[in-house]
This record gives sequence, C-alpha cells and structure tokens, in this order.
Amino acid sequence: MTSASKTELTHAVNHPSGHHLRIALELATAGVPVLPLREGKVPFGNCRACADVACGGRPHMKSAGTCQCPAVCHGWAAATTDTRVITSPAWALAWRQAVSVAYHPGGAGLTVVDLDNSAALAWAREALPATRTVPTTRGEHWLYRGALRSANAVRPGVDIKSLMAYARWLGPGDGSTADLPSAVRALVVREEATPAPGRVASSSSTRASWDRTVATGCRHTEQYVRTGLERGLAMVQSHTESGAGSQAFQVARFLTNQHTQCPGPCGLDAMGEQIIAAAVSVGVPEPYARRAVANGLNTDTGRAA
Repeated sequence: MTSASKTELTHAVNHPSGHHLRIALELATAGVPVLPLREGKVPFGNCRACADVACGGRPHMKSAGTCQCPAVCHGWAAATTDTRVITSPAWALAWRQAVSVAYHPGGAGLTVVDLDNSAALAWAREALPATRTVPTTRGEHWLYRGALRSANAVRPGVDIKSLMAYARWLGPGDGSTADLPSAVRALVVREEATPAPGRVASSSSTRASWDRTVATGCRHTEQYVRTGLERGLAMVQSHTESGAGSQAFQVARFLTNQHTQCPGPCGLDAMGEQIIAAAVSVGVPEPYARRAVANGLNTDTGRAA
C-alpha cells in the first residue's frame, strides 16, 4: 500500500464515521459479509465501468458476470468478509462518507424477517418461534439460522432479507438465534415461480390504464398525474436485478399519498395495474407484484379509489 493509500485509510478510520469501518472489520472477522451505506441508508452507486451493469455483474448476482471491480459496486453483491478489500483504497472514500454498515444475511447463513410496524410484530409473535431480535426505527428484525430467497411485502409490513439482499447492521440484538422455521419458508415459497428468460410471469394480456375518465374526482392536472406515474413506472423498471417488487410498493404508496386530499375517485386502481405491469415486465411474479402494489395503495391514509 502506498503512503497516499495509507493516509486515505487512516483518514477513513479517524473520520467521525470511522466507527462504521471498525464495526465492519469486526463483523467480517466473524464471517459476516459487510458493505458501507451512504446517506439515505442505501448502497453506494456503481462506478462508471459498472453503470447499468455494463460489466456483466458479479458472479453471484442473478445475472451472473465476471466483474471483479475493486469499488463498492452492485449493492449487496459488494458485501465481503475480505478485510483487504474492506480496507482497500477503493473503499476508503466510501467509508468516509458512510452513515451506517450493512451486511449480507444470506452470505452469513442467516435470514432476517423485517417487521416494519406494530401489526407485523403482533403477527410474528403469534406465528413465528422466538429468536434473536434487533430493534429498528419502526419495528424489529428477527434473525434465523438458514438462508433462502429474499422477498419483499410477503405480508403487510413484512420483508424477508437473506440471499441477494442486504440488511442494515443495528447491533447484535437479544436472544438466541433459532433455526429458520417453515412458516417463514412458506411465505417465500408462494413466490418461487419465476419467469423463463425473455418472458414475464403473467398470463394477463390486457390491463387497465389511467386516464381522466377514471379520475373524475382528482384535484390534480392530467399532466401532473401522468408525469408522476411515468416516473414511478421508470423507477420500477430500472430494477432489473432485484428490488422491483419493493420499488412497486414504494411507488404505489407515494402515488396514493399524493391523492389523500382529493375528493375522489382518482383512478388509483388503474395506476396500480400499470405499476403491476411494470414490475412483471422485469421478472416479478404477478401475485407478488399485486400484493406489493395493493399494500402500497392501502398504506396510511391512502385509498384505492
């Protein structure tokens, strides 16, 4: 390592966020793959060479490639236990800008049941065996031994984070880690059907689309609504590797909240159909997409009018 590289790493460790790097090294030494998260608690963006997965992706991604980029690229797929990578010059700037540490549960042989509200917590206490729990801002993470496919919105307020996903490190938690129960596996098994290459997981040939005729009670202009909807659809379709289902939920929730003050109807059902179609077009199974969008449309004070 050059003197300049050593200086950059020293600055990263001594920076106010340097404790994130120290936590990451502790986790990596214990066999937990880690990566830094930037402002917004999301992974750092890809470098220019990896933009839009032009590099082909890392070998363990859904679209496996041969990318060996030394930077913190490809989100969860960048997570590693290699302390040489974690302390490398290519990661030093990211650690200086990091706001928290994430880890790859599946890479550590774990599954995280992310419970996002009180109703989800109440369900878990009734349906799932006790295990190690970690408090979050809005609920709890329940950790189980064993890995499986990740899935978002498997129930209202419940996400499954394991393979091909990351979870924010919020501390070791309390309790003993139990084996992954069949009740959690069942939530994901229902969504295991995946489309064949080049096809979408849907038999629907036609879908409703939003126009002014279904939004006679909306207080917004047609241009305003169409612009927001088109941007949301583009966001869903940009998730070609993973996360399209979760993004569909977020877009549905956001659009719903834009119409909470409208006398209605606003045609949210038609918007929902277009969001579902966008998610299905990038490989999300239709039942999963429908549930995610339905949850988004019915979040908080929104209504599916």
